[in-house]
Amino acid sequence: MKINFVFLFVTMFGVGKISKIPGSIASLITVFLLFVLFHVIQISINYFLFFLIIIFVISLVLINIYIKDNPNKDPKEVVIDEFIGQSIPISLYEIAHATSHKQKEIIIAYFIMFVLFRIFDIIKPYPVSYYDKNFKNSIGVVMDDVCAGLYVVAITVMYMVFIS
Repeated sequence: MKINFVFLFVTMFGVGKISKIPGSIASLITVFLLFVLFHVIQISINYFLFFLIIIFVISLVLINIYIKDNPNKDPKEVVIDEFIGQSIPISLYEIAHATSHKQKEIIIAYFIMFVLFRIFDIIKPYPVSYYDKNFKNSIGVVMDDVCAGLYVVAITVMYMVFIS
């Protein structure tokens, strides 16, 4: 297969071609990348959210191109959707905790969000399963991970309300 921009984009520069658990590895790389962006480089959350929206839109187009001739409409090597889905709860966590920078708390929160995201992405509760089963295109590939990310947000918010 010829390596091109579409392949590099949808596989997160080849991460999706890792033979074992490429989705989990892509999610974990996303967690580390976001930690570095937000807490080492200290990029503005507004810039990142703008970037995430652009990645979302480009993903919808490029995933359709990538899966066009593929009988499997959600191939395991397509992991840009994990980046998008995992980024949602972490970004919203960063917005909610803009003034809190206790390293230990951040690392624990990121780890919990990673685990929860992977659980929701794997077990696919409704509406995650709805998108996964009913849309055999880029909408289905991306939106199931967006929904899994929103489930993590909901659990995180409920936890924060419960402890306060």
